Amino acid sequence: MSFFFVQLFSSRHLLQLLPVLFFPLPSRTVVENLPPPLDASAEQPPLFDGTTRLYTSYICPFAQRVWITRNYKGLQDKIKLVPFDLQNRPPWYKEKVYPENKVPALEHNGKIIGESLDLIKYVDSNFEGPSLSPDDPAKRKFGEELLSYLDTFTRAVFTSFKSEPAKEAGAQFDYLEDALKKFDDGPFFLGQFSLVDIAYVTLIERFQIFLSEAFKYDITAGRPKFAAWIEEINKIDAYKQTKKTDPKELVELYKKRFLPNFFFITILI
Repeated sequence: MSFFFVQLFSSRHLLQLLPVLFFPLPSRTVVENLPPPLDASAEQPPLFDGTTRLYTSYICPFAQRVWITRNYKGLQDKIKLVPFDLQNRPPWYKEKVYPENKVPALEHNGKIIGESLDLIKYVDSNFEGPSLSPDDPAKRKFGEELLSYLDTFTRAVFTSFKSEPAKEAGAQFDYLEDALKKFDDGPFFLGQFSLVDIAYVTLIERFQIFLSEAFKYDITAGRPKFAAWIEEINKIDAYKQTKKTDPKELVELYKKRFLPNFFFITILI
């Protein structure tokens, strides 16, 4: 601060100004009024009218990845959410927007882009806001390895629901515990929060609920790094804003899908 600048203010004004000049104001959480999910009776919004739209579902873990990325980069005003009721989605979505009829999909610059892992990279690279990809080549390489492993992780945990979760799913969570030891400059997979954390957390959120409720299995037990990761990621507003999973509904859905004999076994016990 120059002497000339100081001369313009009284001591009282300077005292009021100092906190603003030298101590950053805390970031504000964006409170977003979420639009209701569209069902089969909903009219189609204009296509390719210059508006960037994220076709999504509030309960889909894959769509949630792109939603988190959008929020973390502060793009709530740049990317409009178009949520669907997945059990009764509008027919025009498949017919006129995205023939795959899946979420998420992004409408941007005259094209429709799908697949959640491709989309989080696309949003990170093509929009403003804090980067979710590290500059360090070693971290970028390890990040790609973790993203490539995601399918193996997901299949193994889902498969474990029908056999021995503590053994089969446990091996997968041990893998993540070891991965979190790779870098020591932060609590996340690449040290700092990145696309890798976003890719994994939406599934882990659901796995943690189901394994705890259905099998009384604590995925963090004996895994201090993994427990700290879950604790820290739950502090991130961009993620907290997207947590719409109803634990009771999730458990019932997974029981029906993966444990068809669960009710019968429960009666016998």
